Amino acid sequence: MIDSHCHLDVAVFDDDRAAMLARAATAGVTGMLVPAIRPDTWTALAAMLGRHPAAPLAIALGVHPQIVPELTDGEHTAIADLTAAIATARTPATVAVGECGLDGGTGERARQEQIFRAHIRAARELRLPLVVHVRRAHDTAASILRDERAAEVGGVMHSYSGPPDLIPIYRELGFAFSFAGAVTRASARKPLAAAAAVPDELLLCETDAPDQTPGPGGEAGGRGRNEPAHLAEIIAALARIRGRSVAEVAASTAANARRIFSAWAGSAPR
Repeated sequence: MIDSHCHLDVAVFDDDRAAMLARAATAGVTGMLVPAIRPDTWTALAAMLGRHPAAPLAIALGVHPQIVPELTDGEHTAIADLTAAIATARTPATVAVGECGLDGGTGERARQEQIFRAHIRAARELRLPLVVHVRRAHDTAASILRDERAAEVGGVMHSYSGPPDLIPIYRELGFAFSFAGAVTRASARKPLAAAAAVPDELLLCETDAPDQTPGPGGEAGGRGRNEPAHLAEIIAALARIRGRSVAEVAASTAANARRIFSAWAGSAPR
């Protein structure tokens, strides 16, 4: 199993990160992609990998749209030339550009769009796929991806929340679709419908840890923090939705992650 999106560098894992990674290995997780959320964390993210060399970790470098209103002057300066900033911070474990995109619930929309376009240009120049977050902004996001020729590198729509009828549009733009804990809940109608409609070769799975804990209530239901060891629950839900075996979904989603993030040497099963 490969967790294609988990924020393992955040502070909630500081006290037990090694134990959390051990639980993931015991659960059968053979790869974890950790996307950055802001430039000030890029160096620490790479250092985290150095402290856990046995863990099958890879990273993506980018600016989360929800962070845009909080960016410091120093971060704005760093991303004035985003391609150069990512190229400088890039390590052999960097397999994608992101997390990036648009968030309709977050302010500074014009700045979000500007930074999103810069990510796509950086990905094209660096020949890396994109990890894209879109919430309540699918029409604009698809237009920007088309304008900036994102299909040249493609990538993944992380925790896909759009309706099934947008799948062909994003597919034409070179994107696969990753699903998280929402697919374990019967009330999540759009993710469930989309998860049933995505072609096998474009399906990925993720935990989005520490958020989106699977189960009927998720975090609100008292299960607390999410982590990669819970990925099996998401794969089991996808298997039910798609009428496939758990083993088939685990194998195909892992193979898709290795293909899309082709620079990820650490994604090979161990």
